[in-house]
Amino acid sequence: MVLWQEEAYTRTDAAGNPRSFGQYAEQAPRTSRWQWMTKSDAQLYAVTGAGFFLDSYDLFIVNLVTPIWTYEYWGGLQDRSPHYPPLLRGLVNAAANLGNIVGQLSFGYLGDTYGRRFVYGNELIIGMVGIVMCIALPNSIPTPNLKMAWIFCWRFVLGIGIGGDYPISAAIMAERAHLKRRGQMLGWIFSNQGWGNLTGSIITLILLACFSQALSQEKHYSQLDAVWRLQIGLALIPALITLYPRLTMPEGKKYLESRELNRSPRPDSENSTRSRSTVQSRKSRGKSMDVELIVSDGQGLQAQIDAARADMDAQGQRARFDVFLVYFREWRHLKTLIGTASTWFLLDVAFYGTNLNQSVILSEIGYSSGKDEFDMLRRNAIGNIILAVAGYVPGYFVTIYFIEKLGRRWIQIQGFLITALLFAILAGGYHHIGTAGKFVCLAFTQFFFNFGANTTTFIIPAEVFPSRVRGFAHGASAAAGKTGAILSALLFNYLSGGGGGGNGGNGGRGEHGGNGVMGLRGVLWVFASCCLAGAGITVWAVPETRGRDADAVDWEEWLEKNIGVVG
Repeated sequence: MVLWQEEAYTRTDAAGNPRSFGQYAEQAPRTSRWQWMTKSDAQLYAVTGAGFFLDSYDLFIVNLVTPIWTYEYWGGLQDRSPHYPPLLRGLVNAAANLGNIVGQLSFGYLGDTYGRRFVYGNELIIGMVGIVMCIALPNSIPTPNLKMAWIFCWRFVLGIGIGGDYPISAAIMAERAHLKRRGQMLGWIFSNQGWGNLTGSIITLILLACFSQALSQEKHYSQLDAVWRLQIGLALIPALITLYPRLTMPEGKKYLESRELNRSPRPDSENSTRSRSTVQSRKSRGKSMDVELIVSDGQGLQAQIDAARADMDAQGQRARFDVFLVYFREWRHLKTLIGTASTWFLLDVAFYGTNLNQSVILSEIGYSSGKDEFDMLRRNAIGNIILAVAGYVPGYFVTIYFIEKLGRRWIQIQGFLITALLFAILAGGYHHIGTAGKFVCLAFTQFFFNFGANTTTFIIPAEVFPSRVRGFAHGASAAAGKTGAILSALLFNYLSGGGGGGNGGNGGRGEHGGNGVMGLRGVLWVFASCCLAGAGITVWAVPETRGRDADAVDWEEWLEKNIGVVG
């Protein structure tokens, strides 16, 4: 099937002949008239990317739905004061991210243990159930707080499905795309996060226009009930389109080859007699311990490999949790996991703190003020569209263009440093920069989030770990990121003093720019510190993955340990 065509490195070619990583790396990827992606690449992008479109749409639509809930369930903006309790708002915002952690860890582990095909599509079904139940909120529920409890529960379920998509879609793309285009393809599917965000804002604006007479002229704000249900429910369309291809996906050859290495010969095996000195001598001559070595050694090494495989422990026929423990017991592997997880955590503190509360930030800096509720909702949607078009979406495509030229690590470091600088400018000049200046800084921040760490923290874990642990490692890294997102969702409103409504343009209230513990200005300083720390950890613990195949490296290590040890 063209859709699931594989171009990634495997130890045997399509004809079943062994090949080295060096031989594979010399082969150019298939090309198209546009040079960006081939037909099969585009099809793969459509299926895996549709999931990320849905992910982003659902995760960020709450940013636009929240003001509507405030108006509908808490009586509008009486005297422009918020009535949606900040802690409750934070819990509802965090619900999907809480579910993400469960989905990322569980589906990542299941994908490594039982295969990508076993789980792919099931995470989408869970997400669709969450969407349906969210929009099925009964109006008979008596109080706004209980209504939000319903939303919280089903957004949590939705989050499980969305979270499960992260490690599985990333692994599938990394295991099928050509090495020389792998970073671009991962960037393409992750860029759908930007399109999902932008689409959510556009759909909100269209829905408000459709209901404009009832809302703006007749002041029938009960019609907002239909608006928010449509906002959330329209996400079912891309989910339904992409469900069947996911459920019928064949298992990937690269994953199957990698899973073979979960089986290890017994330490006392008489077949593990090749001396480590031979292995090291080959490495000192610059030869790779891969299939090229097997071919050059003729029957000698190949016979030992076949014997070692025959001697594998029967319990090793499936990937168990101890596979991850053994792999990450080595400090170099654990250090990399610490690096990918901690940088994603720090990034999401700032990224989700900004995006999940963008309506509050726009209100605080004085942009989303309006003459009535309808006008404020409209200006809020327009503000989100401008930020998405000016900064959010372009950042992804700049990354896609440069990622195979500049490398992942450089893009991540510069992205962290520039966003730290922009947050520092916003915080330091909070009372001196006008609304337009703050808006421009916020747009540039969105650009360098995506031409920076927001994209690369997703790409690097998909490339740096071998396929047999890729799902779990990527899921663990993403779960660490979502932990940061949860902290932002829960604490942003409490620390900044933001609420669910608006302030009529009174941006920068009080000494710190808000009525919370530290105000919006203090929160911006926290975001700047997180970005600066992320740059430092990237330098220390995150390797460059451009031109690197983790499965080829894992195969070399397996040969050295299981064939190159002294018996």
